[in-house]
Amino acid sequence: MATPVDPSNVDQLRAWDGNQGDFWTSRADRFNEGVAAYQDDLLDAARIDRAAKVLDIGCGSGQTTRDVARRAVDGSVLGVDLSSSMIELARGLAAREELSNVAFEQVDAQVHDFPEAHFDVAISRHGVMFFGDPVAAFANIARAVRPGGRLALLTWQPAERIEWMIKFRTLLAAGRDLPLPPSTGPSPLSLSEPDVVRELLSTTGFDDVRLHDLAEPMYFGRDVDDACDFIAEQHAWLLADLAEDEKARAIADLREDLAEHQTERGVLYDSAAWLIEARRR
Repeated sequence: MATPVDPSNVDQLRAWDGNQGDFWTSRADRFNEGVAAYQDDLLDAARIDRAAKVLDIGCGSGQTTRDVARRAVDGSVLGVDLSSSMIELARGLAAREELSNVAFEQVDAQVHDFPEAHFDVAISRHGVMFFGDPVAAFANIARAVRPGGRLALLTWQPAERIEWMIKFRTLLAAGRDLPLPPSTGPSPLSLSEPDVVRELLSTTGFDDVRLHDLAEPMYFGRDVDDACDFIAEQHAWLLADLAEDEKARAIADLREDLAEHQTERGVLYDSAAWLIEARRR
């Protein structure tokens, strides 16, 4: 049965339940490794108690969902995502880890009929920036959270604070003037401006909105070869229109930059995220 989605999210469903979702399913471990430095901050902000009922929005392969389930041992956790392949992977990993208090569903959180005032906490690790109608989406999420319940989110900060985003696009653009992701609409940067976040959440049912500035290194691979393979695959759309000699030069430039970011812990680039906390009115 087709997943019901709001018309504004049809393109997102096509991407996340298509090639983009397949890519992140195959590279789930790399994504989890990449943002691992932010994980404990998010979980601590969520303040999960043993009996908590938790909603994980844009759960992907379910790493955060499973980590929460290990804290809410007497509660329950629901992870939701648009990607059927990631949901399938998440279910398999939860079963392998013998977690009986976790479930996964392929739904559009913007319109899904969650039980009203059911969850104690709603969380998301870089999964809420892509709604076609964020006001409707967060109003729906608020409806699902009990009064006094909590919201804990990770979103990216503006691009100038995210070294890897600017570097990779610049290097793989090969001299072309390609724009960064927009700060409006479905985009990694749609919740990067604090005033936008505060207004959005305060008008959709949340109070006490706080943004905490986090800056952590992002991991892209154990060495230059490993990181280059991953980044070139992730950004294949940037390379697709280049002639072969241009593509070779772009990859060579990327490899040179990766070598400059090689550390004992692997290839690392700076990044910055907002840890957003709020309370359901």
